Amino acid sequence: MSDDLEPETLALHTGIHRSQFNEHSEAMYLTSSFVFESAAQAAARFSGEEPGNIYSRFTNPTVTAMQERLAALEGAEACVATSSGMSAILACVMGLLSAGDHIIASRSLFGATVSLFTNILNRFNIQTTFVSATDIDEWRAAVKVNTKLLFLETPSNPLTEISDISALSAVAKQANAWLVVDNCFCTPILQKPLELGADLVIHSATKYLDGQGRVLGGAVLGKRDLLMDGGIFGFLRTAGPTLSAFNAWVILKGMETLKIRMDTHCAHAIEIARWLEAQKSVSRVFYPGLSSHPQYELAKCQQTAGGGIVTFEVKGGKEAAWRVIDNTKLISITANLGDAKSTLTHPATTTHGRISQEARDAAGITDGLLRVAVGLESPQDLKADLARGLLS
Repeated sequence: MSDDLEPETLALHTGIHRSQFNEHSEAMYLTSSFVFESAAQAAARFSGEEPGNIYSRFTNPTVTAMQERLAALEGAEACVATSSGMSAILACVMGLLSAGDHIIASRSLFGATVSLFTNILNRFNIQTTFVSATDIDEWRAAVKVNTKLLFLETPSNPLTEISDISALSAVAKQANAWLVVDNCFCTPILQKPLELGADLVIHSATKYLDGQGRVLGGAVLGKRDLLMDGGIFGFLRTAGPTLSAFNAWVILKGMETLKIRMDTHCAHAIEIARWLEAQKSVSRVFYPGLSSHPQYELAKCQQTAGGGIVTFEVKGGKEAAWRVIDNTKLISITANLGDAKSTLTHPATTTHGRISQEARDAAGITDGLLRVAVGLESPQDLKADLARGLLS
C-alpha cells in the first residue's frame, strides 16, 4: 500500500488479505491454532525461520490485518495488538523494563494507569515519579540514572492538558530513555506522536478506533526492532494479553469510518465547549480547541483539531455535578468514551475514584468536574440535555 495515501483511504484499504473466496469485507479467522504441512514446517514456524501463523495467542490473520491498518494510520513500522488499552500499557512496561528501573509519568493520567504504576509495578521494584504534564523542567529534574521510560497522555484524561511531545522527546533522548505517548484521545487522525519524536504510541482501541462501544482492544506501535525484536511481542506471546480475532475484526471495521467520525466529534465538541463557556453555572471549560485553554497554541501545533472530549467544572461541587448527570435523558451515564453516542461521567467518583484524594487534588480533578465525550448526535439536542441539570 502506498505511503502517500490519505488517512481515510488507508483506513479502508490497508491490511486486506483475501482468502481463496476473494471476499470484499475482511475475513474473520476464529481459530485457536493453524495446521502445518509437515513437521519441518512446524519447527521452522516455531523457531522463526519461516513466517506464518502458529497459534492465535500471538499470531492470527485478522489480528495481523488490524495491526497493519493501525500501523499505517500512525506511520509506525509495527504494531502489537492487545486485549485492552490497559494491557497495552502493561505489555509495554513489562516487555521493556526490569526490576530497579524508573519511570517518569505525567500525574495527569487515567486513574487505572496511575493505579498500575503505583500499586502494581512498585511491587516489582519499578518505581514511578509523577510530574506536571506541562512543565518540562519537572520532567528534566525527575530524571535518574535508572530512568528508562517517560509516559504521558496528551490530551490528558480528563482535563485535556497538552504535553509538548517534541520537547519531551529531547528529554527522553538525553536520558537514554523511551518516550511513550498514549494517543487515545486524538487517534492518528488528529495527532502523530511518532512524527513528533515519541518512541512508542499506546492506544485503547476500545475507544475511537472501534467507535461504537462494542469491544475491548489495545495496541502498542513504533519501530519494529523495539516492538518485535524487543520484549513487547515476547511478553504478549508468553503472558497472553491477546486481542481476540472477533474484536480485531470489529475494530478493523470501526477504523474504516474513523476519519469521518473524528471530524464530526471535533465539530460537535467545539460547539458544545463554546456553549458551556457561556453558561453561568459553569466555572471553567477545558477543551484544546478553545482559545481559553492554557495550551491552546501548542495544541494547534500538535493536533489538527481539538478532539471529542470536553471537560467542564460546575459551581456547587459534587452535588451540582451529579445534578447535571442525573437530569440527562439522552447522554449515556458511563465512563467509556469514543462512542458514537455521547457519554458523561464524574471523574472524581468513577475513572479516578480509586486513586487517592491527594493524587486527585494534584491532578486538578475536583468534585465539580464533569467529562463529556461528545458523540455524533445533534449538538442542539446535546445542549438541551445538559441544560436540564445546569442552573440558569
